[in-house]
Amino acid sequence: MLKFDNVSFQYDVEDFSIIDHLSFDVQDGEFVSVIGASGCGKSTIFRLVNKLLLPASGEILVDGESIEKKRNYCGYMPQQDLLFPWRTVRENLLLPMEIRGGYSKTEMREKADAALESVGLKDWGDKMPKELSGGMKRKLMVCRALLTDPEILLLDEPTSALDPISTSKIEELTMELKKDYTIVMVTHNMQQATRISDKTAFFLLGEVVEFDDTDKLFSMPSDKRTEDYITGRFG
Repeated sequence: MLKFDNVSFQYDVEDFSIIDHLSFDVQDGEFVSVIGASGCGKSTIFRLVNKLLLPASGEILVDGESIEKKRNYCGYMPQQDLLFPWRTVRENLLLPMEIRGGYSKTEMREKADAALESVGLKDWGDKMPKELSGGMKRKLMVCRALLTDPEILLLDEPTSALDPISTSKIEELTMELKKDYTIVMVTHNMQQATRISDKTAFFLLGEVVEFDDTDKLFSMPSDKRTEDYITGRFG
């Protein structure tokens, strides 16, 4: 479903490639977690997938087709909630459908209200974002990422700074979404990766050091750098 083929990327202000000849595949229906230290390039791969950044070389494909030729193929949940404070909860959900076009006002409202109900926010459509808790905002961001029926879902630290109860609820939601979507999640929470992902990729300096079934990667890592990272000896 998602393929990185020898992809490189370098920020103008850096003297090294943050993504260096990266190649890896995510299969249809898989839930993949990406782990690694801050600054290693994890969030950059998401920005490359959704075309906020363009690779210096290589190619990214979704469902066998270059993303250069595709539109509306991915849903992206960034680390920040990025909700417009002057729009209601429902109006924030309408945004991706307004940008994509092709929906009537009735269709947009019906889809937004159905999405709110699906995550337990049925009665919150007319509220303002400031009235939502952190966990509610994350649920709203997941909803917004899904409203244009993407082929792949990208979650960037979906439970960062949330309390354990809110984290558990977001994890339950992602497990439900796993039934219908291919999901790639960036996380610093290694316990979270073991709980909900099929495979895990360990990133280091723009490269995939190890990419394997989650249980195997955490119990029997094949690379010493992976072992040092997951045991806290990395540095």
